[in-house]
Amino acid sequence: MVKRNLMVVGLALLLSACGFQLRGTGDAEFALTEIDLQARDSHGQTVQQLKDLLESNDVHVHPGARYSLNLANEQTRQRTASYTSSARSAEYELTTTLDYEFRGPQNTQLLRDRVEVQRVYVHDSNNLIGSSQEGDQLRQEMRRELLQQLVMRVQRVSQAQLDALQATAEAKARAEAEALEAQQRMLDAQPQQSPVELPNQ
Repeated sequence: MVKRNLMVVGLALLLSACGFQLRGTGDAEFALTEIDLQARDSHGQTVQQLKDLLESNDVHVHPGARYSLNLANEQTRQRTASYTSSARSAEYELTTTLDYEFRGPQNTQLLRDRVEVQRVYVHDSNNLIGSSQEGDQLRQEMRRELLQQLVMRVQRVSQAQLDALQATAEAKARAEAEALEAQQRMLDAQPQQSPVELPNQ
């Protein structure tokens, strides 16, 4: 028994030494040290929870940051997945999506992506209160998972990566502006045709 306990303790120490952690525990490491956080609903739960999470992991969230993370659009859709034989209960599928984007100076869009979570729950018309509570709890769990997915994406984004994307976007904008200017110069250089004069009758 003592040997077994020692083996379990030794295994736990070995796992913790190599950095093993249960999913959802421990601190997340971010490549970015600062970011501006924008959202349509600036006081919504998603943006507030994300801000708290970023700041608790040493990411300075402030409006003066060079780059911003915009939570562009969060939507939850519900559809009926199936009915029971009595038609009193039904399975509903909930889908929550969050579109996000990184933007640079002059509001240049650098990266755009989406995270999505789906869940199915049973709605019982004989127990409306219980079904409603279950739906609310499920939505909270889905928001947590949505944030977890988003955090995993944001963790991998570095300042150097955003700098490179910003430089590419600026070079593309300059090339487009120069092409427009060249096209306008060509149009200006073309001789204008004089109006046709009709012979006197």
